[in-house]
Amino acid sequence: MDSTASTPHTPPTPEIQLHVSDEQSTALLTDTLNLLGQGLPNADGATGLHELERWETVLAASDRPGLAKIKQEVSLLRRMLSSSDTQSHEVAEVLASLGAEASKVADESGSGYSDALHNLSKLLIKASNLLSR
Repeated sequence: MDSTASTPHTPPTPEIQLHVSDEQSTALLTDTLNLLGQGLPNADGATGLHELERWETVLAASDRPGLAKIKQEVSLLRRMLSSSDTQSHEVAEVLASLGAEASKVADESGSGYSDALHNLSKLLIKASNLLSR
């Protein structure tokens, strides 16, 4: 290959800000509560990974301050569940952290999300405790 030839570049894809309605946020929260209310997702992880991808999309679109830690933990949890060598105690630590962060957001939430976020927090901490055994 000629070293003077220009390197082909892919044109950048314009970033479009996603808008997530209150109804969509409520539906995602309800879906997650239902999923966790049935116990931990199955061992293949497909359902849990799909739910985490949905959360990553919604969190990325949010302009609400104070979500950086949750965004980081959701991304970390998705990577951990995608890996074959992740230990259950590692997942338990992230779930506990997410539970604590969800509780903080619920405490600061003035909207109708407070109760659902507190429930989510409890379910995440319960899942963490199950994995820690």
